[in-house]
Amino acid sequence: MASDLQTVAQLLQATLDPRQHKQAEAALKAEEQKPGFSLILLSIVANESLPLNTRLSAALLFKNFIKFNYVDEEGAYKLPPNEVATIKQELIGLMIMVPGSVQSQLGEAISVIADSDFWRRWDTLVDDLVSRLTETNFKVNNGVLEVAHSIFKRWRPLFRSDELFTEINHVISKFGEPFVRLLASTDRQIEANKNNKAELKGHMETMILLVQIFHDMSSHDVPPIFEENLADISSLLHKYLTYDNPLLVTDDDSESGPLEFVKAGICEAITLYMQKYEEDFRELCQPFITSSWTLLTTIGPETKYDILVSKALQFLTAVASVERHAQNFNNEGTLEQVVEKVILPNVSLRESDIELFEDEPIEYIRRDLEGSDADTRRRAATDFLRKLLENFEKLVTTVVGKYITHYLTSSDWKSKDTAEYLFSAIAAKGVVTVGQGVKTTNSLVNVVEFFQNNIASDLVAESGVEPILKVDAIKYLYTFRSQLTKEQWSAAFGPLVKNLASSNYVVYTYAAIALERVLFLTNDAGQHIFGKDDILPFSKDLLEHLFLLIEKESEPQKVQENEFLMRCVMRVLIVIKDGIIPVADMVLGHLVKITQIIAQNPSNPRFYYYHFEALGAVIRFTAPSQPEKLEQDLYPPFAGVLQQDVTEFHPYVFQLFAALLEARPTGALSDYYKALIQPILMPTLWESRGNVPALARLLASIIPRGAAEIVANNQVEAILGIFQKLMAGKTKTELHGFDVLEAVITSFDVSAIEPYFQTVLSIIYTRLQANPPESFKRRFVRFYHLVSSRDQQGLGADYFIQKTDAIQGNIFVPVYLNIILPLTQQLARPLDRKVAVVSLTKTLTDSKAFANKYAKGWGFTCEALLKLLENPPVVAAADDAIAEADVDDLSFGVGFTQLNTCKKTPKDEWPEVTDVKSWVGSYLKAADGRHGGAIGGYVSQRLSPEAQTILMSYMK
Repeated sequence: MASDLQTVAQLLQATLDPRQHKQAEAALKAEEQKPGFSLILLSIVANESLPLNTRLSAALLFKNFIKFNYVDEEGAYKLPPNEVATIKQELIGLMIMVPGSVQSQLGEAISVIADSDFWRRWDTLVDDLVSRLTETNFKVNNGVLEVAHSIFKRWRPLFRSDELFTEINHVISKFGEPFVRLLASTDRQIEANKNNKAELKGHMETMILLVQIFHDMSSHDVPPIFEENLADISSLLHKYLTYDNPLLVTDDDSESGPLEFVKAGICEAITLYMQKYEEDFRELCQPFITSSWTLLTTIGPETKYDILVSKALQFLTAVASVERHAQNFNNEGTLEQVVEKVILPNVSLRESDIELFEDEPIEYIRRDLEGSDADTRRRAATDFLRKLLENFEKLVTTVVGKYITHYLTSSDWKSKDTAEYLFSAIAAKGVVTVGQGVKTTNSLVNVVEFFQNNIASDLVAESGVEPILKVDAIKYLYTFRSQLTKEQWSAAFGPLVKNLASSNYVVYTYAAIALERVLFLTNDAGQHIFGKDDILPFSKDLLEHLFLLIEKESEPQKVQENEFLMRCVMRVLIVIKDGIIPVADMVLGHLVKITQIIAQNPSNPRFYYYHFEALGAVIRFTAPSQPEKLEQDLYPPFAGVLQQDVTEFHPYVFQLFAALLEARPTGALSDYYKALIQPILMPTLWESRGNVPALARLLASIIPRGAAEIVANNQVEAILGIFQKLMAGKTKTELHGFDVLEAVITSFDVSAIEPYFQTVLSIIYTRLQANPPESFKRRFVRFYHLVSSRDQQGLGADYFIQKTDAIQGNIFVPVYLNIILPLTQQLARPLDRKVAVVSLTKTLTDSKAFANKYAKGWGFTCEALLKLLENPPVVAAADDAIAEADVDDLSFGVGFTQLNTCKKTPKDEWPEVTDVKSWVGSYLKAADGRHGGAIGGYVSQRLSPEAQTILMSYMK
């Protein structure tokens, strides 16, 4: 049954009401399944009689619907062909009609469609766009250009490839000339309407889009049409870099207007030309350099100019990166001008910074710390200064040093802030790494001495210090953390912890940030500078205080607002390892409470990632000694997450459930887990790709402990159904299918597997024929060895051969020779190699097929075994170090994020085999006795003299 427009519009309206939000979302999910849903959404977007917020919601839902339902992983359409065709037909016209806020949502949807379809499956698009462009109607032009920009901007971050250039050339051949014409006609319209505010603003918006598209189309090469017209285009861009018209000036000091946006766009485009096409741009760049300088020295401090100032500074940074242009700055007088007129005004604190510090502290921290300040004046001015320092280190250090000294003598705290900021800017060299802070410093300054003389007093003072200076002191330690010795850090550590007790949000958060990074810090040998013994004595107070700060307010969004505090909790737990045990009750109490609060409305993926890592650390270090207690404490909140269907938390909860089980690998399953089996086998849970790795791990953890229960409830087939589903999911899920399959093979009696084994092999062989990746083949080889090595359990090589050849006669031989034997040598993990050694040894000693039918194969198998033994697998001792991905490299919220604190440890299938070589020798010898000397006979008949000698040396 198709959706009905009225119903969907009412549901969209209801999602805006907090009381009906949940039910309305669920009802919309049901509507999504009906045919034509995307077209209903577009009809709502187009319907001018509906309220704007309903139309906006429809556009937003359409964008998300397209994101997940337009094409599958292979790029095949998931929607019916007629729906796809209608969407492409209607979208462009719709974009031109709707208000700006709706336009941007549709633009993103078009960008998603273009990712899969443009240009080969949508080769009419550019012609369609060009045909709609007009000389005078800015509303139509802006709609068309919004669409064009939403598609072309995809090129900017891409790597060069033939396919990309073919697409760009396709666009330029059709769009290039109309674009150049529109640039000229828009310029004429702006001139003609310079006294008509509404018209002027509309055409100026066209110019902003044209500048963006100029950048898009130049992002990989200068198009020939631009090369021919570069002088004209440059002079037009320069005109708008210096253009002014009081009708375009915004009244609000914090809101950028069309003038700021067009100039910032021009600065961005000429930065690209300076960086990539300096030869083409060399003769044309001088006026831009002069005008950027004038702009920077005359523009006010208002926040509405921030975007323009930062882009103009980025342009000057690009200028300073080119040797011939950089020389313009190579004298003391010029550099003094630069520092005084451009650097100082843009790194000094402004009222707006202080307001942000006081009114939106978390925003202040993120901007200051995470590079989300890429478009702030401070960041851009620092980058410019560092580029000059790179070119003229001594001169810049001397010039800036004079200003630092001057500002330090001032009694105004803001001057001190500027001095410290400037010093950090010239002291740090190279990139500032997330893990280590600044690795190399300017040899002309002394970082530690500057801290002791000017900053340390602000760190230790109990009162009378401006909070921003307190933050400066902590941030200085954070930035230059690698430059301090352990002794110096030990002196700074206590004052740092004390600052956690500050009443100021930014101060205590920065203290937590610096503490966490110091605990993460390692020396050159890779050992943590502060270990368990250093931290344990005050860890309980530290954790209690951090929880107090996190739980200060009770609303879900406030509790999870500050991920830096939770990251610090996580780090302390990782460092103190089993020191958690005495405080486990306190820690668990807080973490459970936080889980229950934030589950009501998860809104900060970073916060809950650290939160679940903290829970993972508790499980890792305390579950081995008190598994029942942890199960009892954690089952209710985790089950609550599943019952309330908090989908954001599912992958984490499944991983933690699995870690709890793995902590106690033997013994019957508790009722808690028995109750989980049925829901886990529901196919719907496996639909979400983000759930699959964690679900597969959980199922593989349940199977060994619940084998009897699963067989009794006839659930083996359902589990193998999951395996089959994962095998059909291509590379993204098939390896997880093997995780489930291996758990089945190692946990159930052969009688339970027997009815399905041939089907399982058929599924795998079908995939092997479709040229899968190497990772798939290696997992298949490991699976073979797992089955082959378990001959005492009724499996073994002969069982595998018999089931394989039942699918197709004699197919085993090519599989064994072309896949199993060569890839066995590529198994990298010691435990996988160990399973292979056991498998090959048992094949040589007890396989009837290899003894009688595959005499040559026996020799090949023996050679493969000897090769493995040349580099025998030595299994590492259990390691409790937590190998961390730096969290900033993780992609949150995109499906699955692995928890590092409770990663699955590889299982040793043969723990009784400790010394592999001597085990092989004694096993062969015993088998030779069992089989009346037959093995010795094969050795002399089937092996080269060299191989005979090596093998006999093992058997002695």
